[in-house]
Parts: sequence; structure tokens; C-alpha cells
Amino acid sequence: MADDVIVGLDAGTSVIKAVAFDLAGYQVAKAVCDNELHYTGDGGVEQDPGRTWTAAAETLRTLAAEVPGLVERVSAVAITGQGDGTWLLDAEGQPVGRSMLWLDARSSDIVSRWRNSSVGPTTYASTGTGLNQSAQSGQLKWLSEHQPQRLARAATICHCKDWLYHCLTGERATDPAEAVWTFGSYQRRDYDDAVLEAFGLSAYRRLLPPIVDGTREYAALHRRAAAETGLKAGTPVVLAPVDMLATGLGAGVYDPHRRVACSIVGSTGAHLYVRHRESDIVLHDQASYTMPFVAPGTWLQLASNMAATLNIDWFVDGLNALFEAVGQPAVDRTQLLGRVDAALARVPPGRLIYHPFICTNGERGPFVNPQARAQFLGLDADTTQLDMARAIYEGIAFAARDCYAALDAAPEEVRITGGGAQSATLAGILASVLGVPVRPLVREEAGAAGAAMVATLALGHYSRLEDVCAQWVTPHLAACVSPDPALQQVYERLFPVYRDAYAHSDEFWRAFHAAGNPSTPRTAFADVRDPATETK
Repeated sequence: MADDVIVGLDAGTSVIKAVAFDLAGYQVAKAVCDNELHYTGDGGVEQDPGRTWTAAAETLRTLAAEVPGLVERVSAVAITGQGDGTWLLDAEGQPVGRSMLWLDARSSDIVSRWRNSSVGPTTYASTGTGLNQSAQSGQLKWLSEHQPQRLARAATICHCKDWLYHCLTGERATDPAEAVWTFGSYQRRDYDDAVLEAFGLSAYRRLLPPIVDGTREYAALHRRAAAETGLKAGTPVVLAPVDMLATGLGAGVYDPHRRVACSIVGSTGAHLYVRHRESDIVLHDQASYTMPFVAPGTWLQLASNMAATLNIDWFVDGLNALFEAVGQPAVDRTQLLGRVDAALARVPPGRLIYHPFICTNGERGPFVNPQARAQFLGLDADTTQLDMARAIYEGIAFAARDCYAALDAAPEEVRITGGGAQSATLAGILASVLGVPVRPLVREEAGAAGAAMVATLALGHYSRLEDVCAQWVTPHLAACVSPDPALQQVYERLFPVYRDAYAHSDEFWRAFHAAGNPSTPRTAFADVRDPATETK
């Protein structure tokens, strides 16, 4: 049958996925291709745009080859991808060097100065988004100070998904979410020249691309891209929202009848809540991202912590490193993670406090501190490694609660997706820490599904987002995991301790950094995966 498939293309940090869905929202096939990260040695993390396009095209070709007749069946390709970062194009549409990613820490000092001056509060009032080291604004300022020759060659500044949209269609555009949270007004849903002026970046206004609403418009796949991807020229291409929003959409963050939230528990953590009225938007302590949502007249607020399951990966990889150091064979990573996860259900709660700030470039939500570091508190001679592992799970859950508190969100239910959602132990801890039922998503590719859902609106298959969600999301939600009353009491006592402890750690982090704390970004990010879905 022709035109009965939508392809969601999800360009994660190091993995690009193309997923085919039928019009009822069920996955038909998936193809995956790795991408590469480059480390500059001074806190920079970059990506080659040419390689990113080559990987995306290869992924689409592989998908087309795996499903007989797929090319004729594709009604649209919808693109989402990693957020923040800085991708520069010249007048001919070619990349101007490698792109700075959301992991890049080189603008940290600039962002810190802005946050501690009038710039931070002034821009936050318009964008609704607190400044952090991942944001394009700080990276653009860093480029203007350190690599002005690159900016002189640039004609457009965009993001990862925008670059792939350009490669597929020849168009230069970005979605409303990233446009507004970086340089815009969440109230007017457009760029705000006063924000650029506050950053001292007015000279670069000319580089900002047009804003395209993927629920209402699309472009056509051009011939060159068709030849490279194996798809049919003229196929509609939809610029979907950034991956965090697309993943939340695919995981069920939207329900006009109930107060639901969504936590993406992947390599990073993202905690999302829909505001159905502008008056409900909460701006507190430069802690949130605020962006136009897919449904008319709604907004999405998000607080994102830099590391969720990356903390678990660090622990499991450390166990294997110990095995190898004493001459024992390493255990398969997935198998070892499964064993640890199963054992933790029997470990007493609350033996330690763990702050899950394992990323080398610090924390961004609900507070911003590039020098923040992970830490165990409360160790004694009776502490076991399983106690430490349990504390890591609890720390991830406390970080989620901390983010929801910063958003002043009061959900009746939290939907969870990402690699961490596969753990029944972590789901139970999350439910008890948050104090509300948690509902895992059983669909694998929520980000690609969310992008495809936007395409169904653009193509006119549905007129209301509510109807899309009923068809594409509800059947893929598992049964609720309810809070354990006894655990909930423990965590109610511990959560204030968790927050108070890191609030008093800033002096230690600054002194530790000043004393020459060695930093190794390559080690910290050598195995970064798609923050929406991966645990490894």
C-alpha cells in the first residue's frame, strides 16, 4: 500500500536512528548508524557535520533496503535530533568547520558571568530558559572571541536536526522550541532582538534561520538527497521539534484531561511538564527550559540534569575495570547491569546519599554549576558496593524530583522512557521518591515516534494532537508502578538532606577545581549515547 509509512529520523549524540512506523503508530522497522565525537582537549566536544549527514543518509538507505517496497510506502520523513550546540553553514550551505555540541564546556565561564550579572535574569524573563554551558548563545559568544574567522564565513547558525533538514531539502530553518529557548520570546513565539542585544550578539542576528512549525508545513526531498538516501524525490520532509520535546511527545507527556509529566531517564535526565495556559508558566531561579509545544496554545517546560544512567554506566564499567585489574575476565556489560539491577531490589534503602553529577562539564539542572561533581556521602566500614549502587539509583530519582520541584510541577502521574525505564527497580524507586505512580513506556523509540506524530499533523492525518496521542501513545504505556508507602517515608526524610548537602558543596567544588582537579572529558563522554533511549 502506498503512503502508509512515516519515517522518524532521530539524530542522537552518537547514534542516528531511522524508524519506520505504520499509520497506526506501530514500528515496522529500524536502522541504526553510529556517529563520531571529537574532543579538543580544552573542554570542547565537536562533531563533523559532513559525517553526520553521511551517517543519516546511510541509516535511511539501510532502512529502505530492509523493508520491501518501503520507498513507495513512505509518506513523509520527520527529523528530530540532539538539542543545543552550534552548527554553522556558509552561503553555499556547506559546514564551516566542526560543530560544537551540547557537551562542549568551553563557554562555561561566559555563561557563569552572564548568570551572575543582569544578563541572566533579563534574558530568562524573555526566553523562559536559564543559561547553561550547552546553550548556543554562550557558544556563539565563545566563537566570536576565539574563532571570529569562522563566524565571518558563516551565513546560518542552526542545530543538528536543522542541518539534516537542510541536507534533505535545501531549506534553512529551525523549529519553534529551539529558536525561542535560545534567542526568543516564549510569549511571542519568535526571536527577540532584545535578547540578542543583552548577550552582545546583535551583529549575528543575520545568521538566525527562519522558524518553521512542523505541524503545519513541510518541504520536499530534493533529488540529490533522494539519490543519497535511496528515497523518492519529492517525499515530504517535516522538521519536527528537538529530541527532548519529540521524546516527551512520543512518551505521553501530553494529556489534556490529566496532569501528567514525563521523565526521559537516559544518559542524561530530562523532566517535562506541559502548561496549558501561559499564566501557568513558572520561571524560577533560571532553572527551566520553556518552549512552544505542539498543541496550539500550550508550552512545555523542562528541567534537564546532565547525567542520569551515565552514573550507572560509570559504576558498572568500574566493576569490570576492577575485575580486569585483578586478572579476572570482564562480564558482559548488559549482563552485569542486569545482575546488579536485580540485586538492588533486595538492598535496604537510604544507606547513603549520592549526588549524580558525574559529567565532567558539571550540572545544568535544576542548578547550573560547571564545577559540580558527583559524590557519595555517609560512607562507613559497613557500606557495601551494593549500597553504593542503590544510592546511585536513588540519586537519579532525587535529581528527577529536584527538577520537578524547580518547575513547580504537580503531576498525578509520571510517564518514563529511556534506558532507565527498562529497570523495574529504578521505576519503583522513582515512584516512591516522586510520590506518584510511574508509568513506563514500552515503545523503544519515543523520539522518532514523536517526530512521526508531528508529521501526521502536517500531512492532515489528524487535526488534534489528543487524537494522535490516543492512537500512537496510549497503547504503548505499561501498567502503573505505584509508590511503596514505607519507601516513600524514607525518601521524604532523605530528599531535603540530598538538596541541602549539594547546596553546601559549592565551596568544596571550587576549591577542588582550583587545587588542580584533573579533568578528562574523553573518559567522561567516551560512550555517550542518545540521551533519550540509551543506557550504554
